[in-house]
Amino acid sequence: MQELKNNTTCNVVDKGSETVAKKIYIYDTTLRDGSQGEGISFSVEDKIKITQRLDGMGIDFIEGGWPGSNPKDMDYFMRMQSIPLKHAKVAAFGSTRRPNSKASDDENLKMFVASGVSIVTIFGKTWDFHVTEALGTTLAENLAMISDSVEFLRANKMRVFYDAEHFFDGYKANKEYAIKTLQAAEAAGAEYLCLCDTNGGTLPLEITNIMAELKGQLKTPLGIHCHNDSGLAIANTIMAVDAGAELVQGTINGFGERCGNVDLCVVLANLELKMGYSCLPKGNLKQLTDVSHFVYEIANIAPQNNQPFVGASAFAHKGGIHVSAVLKNPATYEHVDHEAVGNKRRVLVSELSGISNLNYKSKELGLELPQDKLLRREIIKEIKNLEYEGYSFEGAEGSLELLMRKHMKEFTPKYTLDSMHVWTEKNGKNGVYSEATLKIKVDKETMHTAADGNGPVNALDIALRKALLPHYPEIAEMQLVDYKVRVLDEKSATGAKVRVLIESKDHTSSWTTIGVSSDIIAASWHALVDSMDYYLMKEGK
Repeated sequence: MQELKNNTTCNVVDKGSETVAKKIYIYDTTLRDGSQGEGISFSVEDKIKITQRLDGMGIDFIEGGWPGSNPKDMDYFMRMQSIPLKHAKVAAFGSTRRPNSKASDDENLKMFVASGVSIVTIFGKTWDFHVTEALGTTLAENLAMISDSVEFLRANKMRVFYDAEHFFDGYKANKEYAIKTLQAAEAAGAEYLCLCDTNGGTLPLEITNIMAELKGQLKTPLGIHCHNDSGLAIANTIMAVDAGAELVQGTINGFGERCGNVDLCVVLANLELKMGYSCLPKGNLKQLTDVSHFVYEIANIAPQNNQPFVGASAFAHKGGIHVSAVLKNPATYEHVDHEAVGNKRRVLVSELSGISNLNYKSKELGLELPQDKLLRREIIKEIKNLEYEGYSFEGAEGSLELLMRKHMKEFTPKYTLDSMHVWTEKNGKNGVYSEATLKIKVDKETMHTAADGNGPVNALDIALRKALLPHYPEIAEMQLVDYKVRVLDEKSATGAKVRVLIESKDHTSSWTTIGVSSDIIAASWHALVDSMDYYLMKEGK
C-alpha cells in the first residue's frame, strides 16, 4: 500500500546551513475558556490531569484559569507549583485594573502575583463601544488601564500576553482607537498581542485584510483567538497564521462558550500537515487523537464521530467503491495519513458494502474468509437484508463477527430458546417489579430458570446467566456495561421498531452487539444472546 504524500507548503526559516519549519506557539485555554462551555465543569483534579496530558503532547502554554474569580482556580495554581512539567508553561488569566484606580491596589492583579505563575494573560477593551457602554469609562482611561496593568505585572517579573478583546469588531468600528490599545500594551512590555474575535462574527477575508493593515504599525508578535459563532473559527485561525500570527489560542475539541472556541485538534493538524509549520515537538502530533478523547472523557462528553482528523469517522469508509480504491492507494479518499494524527482507518460493513468492505473487515477481525465468492456474496446479502430491517453493524462488530463465523461454519450456538416469559408489575409497596422466566436447551439439557431484576432486561440477563453458568462458569467474568435504545420509525409512536445496542466487557476487551424488533424486549433479547454467544466464541467454547 502506497504512503500518502505530505501535502504541505514550505513555511521554513533559515538557521545557518539548515532550514527548519517555522514555529507557531500553541496556547491552550481548555481549562478556562473551554470550561465556560455549556455542561462542562472541571474539578481541580481534572484540570491537573488535563494539564499533564497537554504538557506530554508538547503544548507551549496552558491557561489554567482566573485566580481572582474563584477558589478552585487559585487552588489549581497552588497545586501546580509542586507539579513539574516537561514542556508547557502554565498561565493565569484575568482583566486589566478597574477604572479610576491604581494597578497596585487592584485585587485581581495582586492575585496573579499570589498565584505563583510566571505568565499572565490579561484582556482589555479594544472596541470603543465596550469602553463607554460596558466599562462606563473614557477612551483615555481605558488606555491607561491597559498600560498600568501590563507595567504592574512586568514590574513583578511576569511575562505578559495581552488579549485584545473584541479586536476585529473594534477595528471595524474605530480602527485608530483599536490600534492605540495594542500600542499601549506594546509600550508597557506585553510579549504577545493576541487579536480576539470574541463574538465569532468575523469572516476569513476580513481577518486577512485587517492583519495586512496592521503590518508596520506594531513590532510585538501577534496572536489569534477565535470563537466559532459563524462556524469559521478554524478558517479564521488558519488565515491569521498565514497573515503573520505567531501564537494560536484555542481549546481541545473546540470547547467553549456559545458555539465554542477554535478546535486546536483541527488547527494543529492543518498547520503541521498542510502548511508545514512546527507546532509540537517532532512526532507528537500522533498523540492528537488520544488527547482529544482523553479530554472528552474527563469532561464526560461523548466524542464527535465526524470531528476532522480525530473523530472515529474521520477515516471511516462505507461505500464499496471507496473501499476498493482506498485499499489500492489511501490517497484516493484520504487527504492525510491517519497515523499522522494517531487515528485509525475503519471500513464499515453495511447495505452499501461490497466485497472489498467484507475482505478488509474480515482481516481486521482476524478472520480467514475462504476464497469462495458465493459464500462472500451470501454474507453481503444477509447483511444488506438485515440492515434493511433496521440493523446497523457499524457499531455492533460483535454481532457482525458472529454472523460471519456462522456462515463460515466456525460457530454454532451452544443453546436454544424454548420459551421466554417477562412481566413487570407496579404496586404501591414495592414500586416497579420485573421478573423473567426462561426455558432453554443447553447441551441437550433443558434449563428452566427465573429471576427478578431491575427492569425486564436485567431480569432476562440474570435468568440467562443462571441457565448458562452450570455449563459455562466463565460467563461470570463478563458483564453488561452499556445499553442503548433507538427508535427507528418515529411516526409509528409506541409501535415503532427499535434498535438495541448492548456493550459488554470482560477483563481484557469489550464488544457491542445488536438486536432489532418492534418489541423492545425481543430486540434486547437478541442483543443479549449475541453478547453471550460472542463471549463463548471468544473463549473457544
